[in-house]
Amino acid sequence: MNVFVESGITNLDLHRVRHHEAQDLVIDFVLKYQDQIPLIIICGNSKRMVDLAKDMLLNNDIIFSEPRYGIIRVESL
Repeated sequence: MNVFVESGITNLDLHRVRHHEAQDLVIDFVLKYQDQIPLIIICGNSKRMVDLAKDMLLNNDIIFSEPRYGIIRVESL
């Protein structure tokens, strides 16, 4: 899990992460850094990775936006 801070926002980069690992990483990241919301999840151009991340957020009632394709911004829990 590649976590870094850019422009004061904590980011999770899912590049080089296997799809089956991504779901747990997304929720773990959001819960671990919930005190630093907004958060950014970088999924890249993989439609499957974007869908997996969005599904995990939706299933856990986490509010998010998509400023552009492949980038998910967690707004609140």
